[in-house]
Amino acid sequence: MSGKEQKQNDFFERVYEVTSLIPFGRVTSYGAIARFLGTGRSARMVGWALNASHNKSEFVPAHRVVNRNGLLSGKYHFGNSTTMQQLLENEGIVVEVDKVTDFRNKFWDPSSELL
Repeated sequence: MSGKEQKQNDFFERVYEVTSLIPFGRVTSYGAIARFLGTGRSARMVGWALNASHNKSEFVPAHRVVNRNGLLSGKYHFGNSTTMQQLLENEGIVVEVDKVTDFRNKFWDPSSELL
Protein backbone atom coordinates (compact mmCIF):
# COMPACT_ATOMS: atom_id res chain seq x y z
CA MET A 1 0.00 0.00 0.00
CA SER A 2 1.37 3.39 -0.96
CA GLY A 3 1.69 6.25 1.50
CA LYS A 4 -1.16 8.06 -0.26
CA GLU A 5 -3.44 5.01 0.05
CA GLN A 6 -2.55 4.62 3.74
CA LYS A 7 -3.30 8.30 4.38
CA GLN A 8 -6.69 7.93 2.65
CA ASN A 9 -7.47 4.78 4.67
CA ASP A 10 -6.61 6.61 7.90
CA PHE A 11 -8.86 9.53 6.92
CA PHE A 12 -11.72 7.17 6.02
CA GLU A 13 -11.38 5.40 9.40
CA ARG A 14 -11.48 8.76 11.21
CA VAL A 15 -14.65 9.64 9.27
CA TYR A 16 -16.20 6.32 10.33
CA GLU A 17 -15.28 6.92 13.98
CA VAL A 18 -16.99 10.34 14.02
CA THR A 19 -20.00 9.11 12.04
CA SER A 20 -20.48 6.27 14.52
CA LEU A 21 -20.87 8.87 17.30
CA ILE A 22 -23.83 10.67 15.69
CA PRO A 23 -26.74 10.07 18.08
CA PHE A 24 -29.86 8.19 17.01
CA GLY A 25 -32.40 10.69 15.67
CA ARG A 26 -29.81 13.34 14.78
CA VAL A 27 -27.96 14.30 11.59
CA THR A 28 -24.78 16.10 10.69
CA SER A 29 -23.18 17.33 7.48
CA TYR A 30 -20.20 16.24 5.44
CA GLY A 31 -18.61 19.63 6.09
CA ALA A 32 -19.14 19.43 9.86
CA ILE A 33 -17.27 16.12 9.94
CA ALA A 34 -14.49 17.56 7.75
CA ARG A 35 -14.12 20.61 10.01
CA PHE A 36 -14.03 18.42 13.12
CA LEU A 37 -11.23 16.38 11.57
CA GLY A 38 -9.28 19.56 10.81
CA THR A 39 -9.76 19.23 7.07
CA GLY A 40 -12.48 21.81 6.47
CA ARG A 41 -12.23 21.73 2.68
CA SER A 42 -12.65 17.97 2.40
CA ALA A 43 -16.43 17.55 2.67
CA ARG A 44 -16.47 15.72 -0.66
CA MET A 45 -13.82 13.30 0.62
CA VAL A 46 -16.04 12.64 3.67
CA GLY A 47 -18.77 11.71 1.19
CA TRP A 48 -16.44 9.32 -0.62
CA ALA A 49 -15.51 7.70 2.69
CA LEU A 50 -19.16 7.24 3.62
CA ASN A 51 -19.96 5.78 0.23
CA ALA A 52 -17.15 3.25 0.79
CA SER A 53 -18.52 2.47 4.28
CA HIS A 54 -21.25 0.29 2.77
CA ASN A 55 -18.55 -2.34 2.13
CA LYS A 56 -17.42 -2.46 5.77
CA SER A 57 -18.38 -5.37 8.00
CA GLU A 58 -19.31 -3.10 10.93
CA PHE A 59 -22.27 -0.73 10.63
CA VAL A 60 -21.52 2.93 9.96
CA PRO A 61 -24.65 5.15 10.21
CA ALA A 62 -23.86 7.01 6.97
CA HIS A 63 -27.57 7.77 6.53
CA ARG A 64 -27.22 10.36 9.31
CA VAL A 65 -24.91 12.53 7.18
CA VAL A 66 -26.54 15.02 4.81
CA ASN A 67 -25.39 18.12 2.96
CA ARG A 68 -25.10 21.54 4.61
CA ASN A 69 -28.73 22.36 3.76
CA GLY A 70 -30.17 19.12 5.11
CA LEU A 71 -30.57 17.53 1.68
CA LEU A 72 -30.17 13.78 1.28
CA SER A 73 -27.47 14.26 -1.33
CA GLY A 74 -26.03 10.76 -0.80
CA LYS A 75 -29.32 8.89 -1.12
CA TYR A 76 -28.40 7.02 -4.31
CA HIS A 77 -25.52 5.28 -2.53
CA PHE A 78 -27.94 3.27 -0.37
CA GLY A 79 -29.11 0.78 -2.98
CA ASN A 80 -32.21 2.69 -4.01
CA SER A 81 -33.44 6.26 -3.79
CA THR A 82 -35.64 5.80 -0.71
CA THR A 83 -33.50 3.75 1.70
CA MET A 84 -31.72 6.74 3.25
CA GLN A 85 -35.04 8.50 3.88
CA GLN A 86 -36.56 5.34 5.35
CA LEU A 87 -33.61 4.90 7.73
CA LEU A 88 -33.91 8.51 8.90
CA GLU A 89 -37.68 8.26 9.30
CA ASN A 90 -37.20 5.09 11.39
CA GLU A 91 -35.28 7.35 13.79
CA GLY A 92 -38.07 9.93 13.94
CA ILE A 93 -36.54 12.39 11.47
CA VAL A 94 -39.08 13.92 9.11
CA VAL A 95 -37.94 14.16 5.49
CA GLU A 96 -39.90 16.01 2.82
CA VAL A 97 -38.77 16.34 -0.79
CA ASP A 98 -35.39 14.78 0.09
CA LYS A 99 -34.70 17.31 2.87
CA VAL A 100 -34.65 17.02 6.68
CA THR A 101 -37.52 19.32 7.70
CA ASP A 102 -36.27 20.32 11.14
CA PHE A 103 -32.61 20.35 10.13
CA ARG A 104 -31.51 23.09 12.52
CA ASN A 105 -32.90 21.27 15.58
CA LYS A 106 -31.78 17.81 14.43
CA PHE A 107 -28.26 18.98 13.51
CA TRP A 108 -25.43 17.48 15.55
CA ASP A 109 -22.13 19.35 15.34
CA PRO A 110 -19.19 17.17 16.37
CA SER A 111 -17.01 20.24 16.95
CA SER A 112 -19.25 21.44 19.76
CA GLU A 113 -20.62 18.09 20.98
CA LEU A 114 -17.35 16.17 21.22
CA LEU A 115 -14.91 18.77 22.47
